[in-house]
Amino acid sequence: MPTDSLEAIAGLIPIKFHLQKLASRSQLHSATLPENHLIRTLMDSPLNLCNKPSPLSINTLTECQKNTVKGYLIDSYNKLFGVFPSFSPLNPEFNPGSRIVDIFPDQVSFNLANKAKSNKSRFQQLDDMMLHSSSSPHTAIVVTDASIKNDIATSVSHIHIRDYPLIKTVHHAAFVTSTEVELFAMRCGISQTCSKENISKIIVVTDSIHVAKKIFNNKTYPYQIHTTAILSKLRQFLTTGQGNSIEFWECPSWLKWRLHRSVDKDSKSFNLQPILPSKVSWDYCKKIDSDNITNLWKMTFQASDGKGRHFLNLVDHNSKDIEPSYIKGGLWLQFFGHSNLLCTRATRAITNHALIGKYHFSLMKISNVLVSPTLSRQEDTYFMNV
Repeated sequence: MPTDSLEAIAGLIPIKFHLQKLASRSQLHSATLPENHLIRTLMDSPLNLCNKPSPLSINTLTECQKNTVKGYLIDSYNKLFGVFPSFSPLNPEFNPGSRIVDIFPDQVSFNLANKAKSNKSRFQQLDDMMLHSSSSPHTAIVVTDASIKNDIATSVSHIHIRDYPLIKTVHHAAFVTSTEVELFAMRCGISQTCSKENISKIIVVTDSIHVAKKIFNNKTYPYQIHTTAILSKLRQFLTTGQGNSIEFWECPSWLKWRLHRSVDKDSKSFNLQPILPSKVSWDYCKKIDSDNITNLWKMTFQASDGKGRHFLNLVDHNSKDIEPSYIKGGLWLQFFGHSNLLCTRATRAITNHALIGKYHFSLMKISNVLVSPTLSRQEDTYFMNV
């Protein structure tokens, strides 16, 4: 049976492409290291004016020497040259015992949508929260959202404070992921609100509550440049008054709550084009590498003899050909992966692979060897019920 077709149906990327993806991602790994790490010292950026450059730094080499020298450090240096920094693992905000959630555990809370309850119930909760908050001049409601179109991300935040006009903030960024732009929208909204006087309570309404939880996550991840800025502002805000607090409310976009719907509309009202050349985020670079490997797999699969001459091309609900993918087990298994028996039969049909019993029987007939019909039927019945 053709192995390429079985790998595609099972959603298993060929090992050569998997190794290419691992090699490409390994070049990005040095960006996760702290600045005082030996490898980061050797790859010191020419824009870094804070620390004295190492005499062994790659920047001491001439352009001719850089093009001649081969190795992991040079490859990683070239890879990260177009990636703007986003890690800060040794920032004091992440030190155990001095984190915001350690010092102010009762002043930070999350209000999540209950999936067991109806949409009307959540809608009513948000309306009640808005009415109660609008009655106090010391409460600010920050509604955030973001969208990406043509590789241009738009982050929008609306700040509602009693007796104040609506404060709108819009920012654009190129070549970033949705998680990063959602976090940046929260950063802008929270930073502006913390700068206002006489505000003792901040309510952040977002449809990406999982992104908000990353703010208080002390693990190493590629958005720490934003979370450290948010944590610094929140530390000042919570320290100012004992009664100061911040709440994060989940508002799914499909709920179409009117305050969030207004922000969502603003985030999708722009149609911009990226300006090249431009640096990309670490997470976006990782995504592009994976997409390139997947596209290469798709092209080679279509032209490969390994998938078999009788491979049956299927289409999805949109009448488009199903192509190889390793995301969520691949596209084929999404249709028949729930049943082992159905998966076995579908795989045989797609690859035009005969049952072993029938194949064995046909070989015996060609060789003019007498085969017991009873044995053949038993084998046929056995493999049909596997």
